[in-house]
Amino acid sequence: MSSGKIQYAEANGAFILKFIGDVRLTLCSALDKKLEAILGHDGIESVIIDLSDAQCIDSTSLGLLARLSLQSRSLLGFVPTILSTNEDINRVLITMGFDQVFVIVTEAEEGRDPVVLHDLPCCEESTDQDVMDKVLCAHKTLMDMNDRNRLEFEDLVQQLEKGRKAS
Repeated sequence: MSSGKIQYAEANGAFILKFIGDVRLTLCSALDKKLEAILGHDGIESVIIDLSDAQCIDSTSLGLLARLSLQSRSLLGFVPTILSTNEDINRVLITMGFDQVFVIVTEAEEGRDPVVLHDLPCCEESTDQDVMDKVLCAHKTLMDMNDRNRLEFEDLVQQLEKGRKAS
């Protein structure tokens, strides 16, 4: 599996995030920072998360995306769109309840004007505690989405909270 990266662009009031390869925890600080920028940006009318070139996406990244959707709805008044053509990723999205907080598109549109994408830096400087806080927040967001996620992530969240108190 190829290492992952995230690219981004802004065009015509739309903010685009494209996940490529195996997107993991190592990108969470940079992703979180970019998501905060999206939510604080004037003039954003839509957010598109393109997972069509993603091979895998971890639960921390999914939790950050879930938080983006929930905050987009309440702060900006719209529901973001996920484009995902990978059946395995689609199954995870549906199982985790992402169809309740995103518009999910499973077929790519042909003939769209290409957008110049920029690489999100892969390594933002952050402490282990900062990363743990982002992981904890992301998983709490997933837990709050539905009962299935609560059962799935409850033990992990408890362990992360114990680790946080110990440090």
